[in-house]
Amino acid sequence: MHLVDQIKEKARKNLQTVVLPESYDERMLFAAEKIVADGLARIVILGDPVKIQAEAVAKGINLAGVELLSPAASPKLDAYVADLVELRKSKGLTADAARKLLTADDNLYYAGMMVRNGDAGGEVAGATGTTGNVLKAAFQTVGPAVGIKTVSSFFLMVTKNPDFGENGIILFADCAVNPNPDAQALAEIAVATAGNCKAFLDVDARVALLSFSTKGSASHADCDKVLKALEIAKQIKPDMQIDGELQADAAILPNVGSKKAPGSTVAGKANVLIFPDLDAGNIAYKLVERVAGAEAVGPIIQGLAKPVNDLSRGCSVDDIVNVTAITAVQAAQG
Repeated sequence: MHLVDQIKEKARKNLQTVVLPESYDERMLFAAEKIVADGLARIVILGDPVKIQAEAVAKGINLAGVELLSPAASPKLDAYVADLVELRKSKGLTADAARKLLTADDNLYYAGMMVRNGDAGGEVAGATGTTGNVLKAAFQTVGPAVGIKTVSSFFLMVTKNPDFGENGIILFADCAVNPNPDAQALAEIAVATAGNCKAFLDVDARVALLSFSTKGSASHADCDKVLKALEIAKQIKPDMQIDGELQADAAILPNVGSKKAPGSTVAGKANVLIFPDLDAGNIAYKLVERVAGAEAVGPIIQGLAKPVNDLSRGCSVDDIVNVTAITAVQAAQG
């Protein structure tokens, strides 16, 4: 079974509520119809219900079973205003300013507060809004996961070689968010990605912190950062299988790993690869995708207390459906 189909099966088995704030984009309406028809999630769409329904009728979209909710008319708006003021009191946010954010046309802050308060398990946005706006609203409402301050991303790389990673699937992080993470951020990215390895593949993570050096074969400040990240990650999650610094071949090839890092429980069999910076991660996933013909599923956002995922503005309806299924699986974890 294809990985995306496996994810959809997981979503169906533990149905979650996902909010779609961008009702003004018809792709979201078409996606909502498919998501409900496929039994992947319960869907809430934010916006003016009359306008949304009129648009759906005009486009031949069946929104039966989809909840349409106007933030401005919501009975929970006042409570959300009070919560947001409390969350942002150190920044001097007033009640009037909070209300404006929560009733803004993009609906991002209202969606975030729904997720924060458990009125939705997760959120999918970005078909129209920029990544910066989606993540800013999510960070200010949902907030970071406990013990984690770094919002990052990962890709599920589905390769054609079952000998790599977990039956050919390897998680790559971070490939989309953090340009130059320090040791603390790198450790937090590793911990978050390990958790998602377990969530999506049902196996324990074997995390390799990548470098141009393996176990001291080179000496450089960049290698020192990776070593520090290893130390911090072990403090955050002592039972996690993680090792570094490892070169890419030492991480994924057993014969190389055994020579360069003898005794390592990760070298040669890593299923999670943590890149030292965004240059390396972004270049690597695109090369593996294009040259090796792997499928890149993502980017999937991680590090938030509850799942919020960002779409490409060029996304298709099927992309929205798939990301919603991914978000539902994340939501079911916690």
